[in-house]
Amino acid sequence: MEHYANKTRYDEMIYQRCGRSGIKLPAISLGLWHNFGSVDIYENSKAIIFEAFDKGITHFDLANNYGPEPGSAEENFGSILNKHLKAYRDEMIISTKAGYYMWPGPYGEWGSRKNLLASLDQSLKRMNLEYVDIFYSHRFDPETPLEETMKALDHAVRQGKALYAGISNYPADKTREAESILRELGTPCLIHQARYSMFERWVEPELLDVLDKRGMGLIAFSPLAQGLLTNRYINGIPEGSRMSKNHFLKQEHLSTEKLEAIKKLNSIAQLRGQSLAQMAIAWLLKDPRVTSVLVGASSVKQLNDNLGTLTNIEFSREELNEIESILKF
Repeated sequence: MEHYANKTRYDEMIYQRCGRSGIKLPAISLGLWHNFGSVDIYENSKAIIFEAFDKGITHFDLANNYGPEPGSAEENFGSILNKHLKAYRDEMIISTKAGYYMWPGPYGEWGSRKNLLASLDQSLKRMNLEYVDIFYSHRFDPETPLEETMKALDHAVRQGKALYAGISNYPADKTREAESILRELGTPCLIHQARYSMFERWVEPELLDVLDKRGMGLIAFSPLAQGLLTNRYINGIPEGSRMSKNHFLKQEHLSTEKLEAIKKLNSIAQLRGQSLAQMAIAWLLKDPRVTSVLVGASSVKQLNDNLGTLTNIEFSREELNEIESILKF
């Protein structure tokens, strides 16, 4: 049954130009790394995607290995899109990636032409799409010539299987090289997806400067540091939380010093009339070089809480100075 999208879906969202391209992305995009796989509740995943689109989120970010099980996030997203949102395909930016482990043998990961192009074909089949809007090299491969990886991205665009090329998790020097290669090939590098938060600032200043000078956008993932930049762990480790499962977020990540910083940051957020999560997202958006912030969501409520960020994305100089002093722990 087709979903009839909210007619006012574009009224509240902020859209920002991605580098010097013709593409604008929503200030908040939806990532499908967690909560959209075969182990998750399909109806909940569908409700989150519907709500996101109805609130002006046009960008949905995937990768070949998202799940779990690997590939199942693409399968579920493709099912939801084709059954309920197909009429709105041209209003969406859909991205996927290849580079991390996906299948056994020597061609199932990294940055070879073989891996990238085979993976893209698999992703398109899982999502039942003719093309994706952005196809990323998910990580720099130190053992494959960068020219080979970039030529594969260029080939995907020239085949019409992707509209734009992107890179993710590349250091600044390799980003500079990758962008130069793609520009010479005639396929500009649209965007870099990087882990960036108050607690993870490796993109400053070199990578951000490279992106600005080369006309590329930045989309920040893990803006809440896997949940640390929320009030979830202020009073201990809740049962069922990511940290309690000791998977991606481990208990040793929450030092005494970091917990104290989280409490101080939470106090500033409260004075701003925001949750800590909302302030953490707004803090990223303060930089004009950040095109979009990629959020995950386990529920419609959590998604809407994150979208509430957009009502207050301005900071005073005093607030920024105080935040900087806290982050020097």
